[in-house]
Amino acid sequence: MAEMWKSLPGWVRNVVVPIILLIIAFNVIGFVIGVVSSLIWFAVKALVVVGIAAAVVILVKKAAKS
Repeated sequence: MAEMWKSLPGWVRNVVVPIILLIIAFNVIGFVIGVVSSLIWFAVKALVVVGIAAAVVILVKKAAKS
């Protein structure tokens, strides 16, 4: 691998490889941010559903008493 790296022209080692690594890094970071935000969004939706269900249960119990 070191021989292949040294056989590359200098402009490829100094320009092309860092650009490719930056593109890969941005894609990985974007994927991680997407997964985390989707998990947070799912948690928010689940909390909203639980809150609505709790409100319905409270209203039904109040209606059953009266």
